[in-house]
Amino acid sequence: MAVAVAIDTSEGLQYNGKVTWWSDVNGTILEKILSRVYIQMKEDTNLSNYCKFDSQLLTSFTSSLYISSLVASFLAATVTQDYGRKPSIIVGGVAFLFGAVLGGVAENIYMLIIGRLLLGVGIGFTNQSVPLYLSEMAPPKSRGAFNCGFQLCIGIGSVVASLTNYGTEKIKGDWGWRISLLMAAFPALVLLVGALFLPETPNSLIQQGRDNEKAKRLLEKIRGIDDVQEELDDLVAASEASKAIKHPFKNILQGKYRPQLVMSIAIPFFQQVTGINVISFYAPILFMTIGSGVSASLMSTLILGIVATSMTVVSSFLVDKLGRRAVFHVGGITMFITQMMIGVIMGDKLGEHGAMSKGYNIFIVVLICIYSCGFAFSWGPLGWLVTSEIFPLEIRSAAQSINVGVNFFSSALISQTFLAMLCHLKYASFFFFGAWVALMTAFVYLLLPETKNIPIEKMDTIWRMHNFWKRFYKQNKIQEPLLSSHEPIA
Repeated sequence: MAVAVAIDTSEGLQYNGKVTWWSDVNGTILEKILSRVYIQMKEDTNLSNYCKFDSQLLTSFTSSLYISSLVASFLAATVTQDYGRKPSIIVGGVAFLFGAVLGGVAENIYMLIIGRLLLGVGIGFTNQSVPLYLSEMAPPKSRGAFNCGFQLCIGIGSVVASLTNYGTEKIKGDWGWRISLLMAAFPALVLLVGALFLPETPNSLIQQGRDNEKAKRLLEKIRGIDDVQEELDDLVAASEASKAIKHPFKNILQGKYRPQLVMSIAIPFFQQVTGINVISFYAPILFMTIGSGVSASLMSTLILGIVATSMTVVSSFLVDKLGRRAVFHVGGITMFITQMMIGVIMGDKLGEHGAMSKGYNIFIVVLICIYSCGFAFSWGPLGWLVTSEIFPLEIRSAAQSINVGVNFFSSALISQTFLAMLCHLKYASFFFFGAWVALMTAFVYLLLPETKNIPIEKMDTIWRMHNFWKRFYKQNKIQEPLLSSHEPIA
């Protein structure tokens, strides 16, 4: 049930992100509304391969989605905490639906941007609430697999979006891009209707002061056992602690929450500076930059999505066995090596004009696929998983909104600057992102403790036992019970 929410949300996200973007770059809409970019792309033969798409109008259209998501995520924190996870998901579904319809019937750039802003509201609300919903509904031993389902369904949505683009690219007139945008209304509708039938999480029921017996019955149902009293007691205790917190955004600045605050900022930032949005949103442009035609670039993007999605499936099976840290390390090393290789080949083989040979063209596509596999195996799913499981209930909504806000701010910044970066840094853009990947891999190795198999309401234990973070608990003289012997740290 919880995974179904992720499917619906992620498909909506991917439709409304990638399909919108590619319809603009690829079809009649670019020719009519973004005519200057279209002329520059098609007719200016003197421009460098790296600068054909350098347009602030084009990047502003893309990044507007993230700005809207950023603002909405903070409003969503209040809705999620005061009214529950389910209402936040419903609000996201409504925003998705109206945004998709408005984009599909758009007659000018302003209607498109308003529609895109509504889509950003939907993303802000659902990305704030769905990972929390999954983590709170999942049993500790399977929490990693449940949350990987979120990223898996983002991948599925990406593949469906690429199929839609490939199918509508040849449609004459306005119908191609309009169909691709309007089709986003379908997953939005599924999300909205499906959310109406979802139960609220036990954590949220108790936090809102509803009947504890109802929460207990729900726990028994979703855990499949009758003996849930210990977990219920943990939830009640966490809820009592959360009620003592009147200003969660202010309290998260306290020293005892320093590890969670750092992770709520660092992990989403690092997730974006892997360069994945460069690949996700600009992959067709990159493929055209190295010499692929429009149809070929769309097919390459489709293959990219299928391969990456398959690796998220692998990750969902391994993350609760290998642990989060090991998966982060494997993905980081993979992304670093491929980013460096792509930069070297493009620097050596792709000039300012013309195209690379077919052999190198294919090799670049393969490397990008391997890079995407590394992300889909590690930072893709784990960026949402780890940040949804480490926050105490009293600051959970606030911390998750910071997490989502930083994610979208970083996405907007990178989306707004990448095409200019590609024009000025050229192939060195990949070295830039590769350096960040090396840094974030070291960050995980040194500062992120293992979280697998730890009950979500006892997650503080891992920070109090960590060589670096324990100093903040000592400074605040935090005395809390350790995990019992049957609840492993790693």
